[in-house]
Amino acid sequence: MYSTNQFRKGLKIEIDGEPYNITDFQHVKPGKGNAFVRTRLKNLLTGNNLEKTFKSGEKVGIPNLENKKMQFLYAEGEDKVFMDMETYEQTHVPAENLGDSTRFLKENTACDLLFYNGVAIDIELPTFIEFKITKTDPGVRGDTVSGATKPADIETGATVQVPLFVEENDVIRIDTRTGEYVERVKA
Repeated sequence: MYSTNQFRKGLKIEIDGEPYNITDFQHVKPGKGNAFVRTRLKNLLTGNNLEKTFKSGEKVGIPNLENKKMQFLYAEGEDKVFMDMETYEQTHVPAENLGDSTRFLKENTACDLLFYNGVAIDIELPTFIEFKITKTDPGVRGDTVSGATKPADIETGATVQVPLFVEENDVIRIDTRTGEYVERVKA
């Protein structure tokens, strides 16, 4: 059990049988009355946000979470197949459990999967991944407006905004947290 004096950003707690991540908290000690802790929580299963106030010293549960280093192998229908890097055991994970991050999921990419009671609920990709451009319109000579971008399809099928000088078959680096172009990689 965690006590409210152990709260910090990023701590994962369990309330009413569901796992939550503390995104913000504030210890409040009013002049009159008992101290309390105001928190902002994010549900790890649904993604919903919740604001909750706890009495000082109140206890909350510790969720049954496990972080595993895994490698993405391939997609099979609606499932993504991962291999545990230690035991070489393969796990099928429904794509809807992993959210929007799957658009940057490239074969043989090592990533961290978060499991709750044995079910994968979240994925953490490497911060930067390199992708090959499969389709983009050519940049038109004279289109030199500072910061101008165009859409480009990458090898996973996702579409990202890239500068006008990027062409098909170029390799680019993308920030997987934001989905933004970082730089063109030299071949």
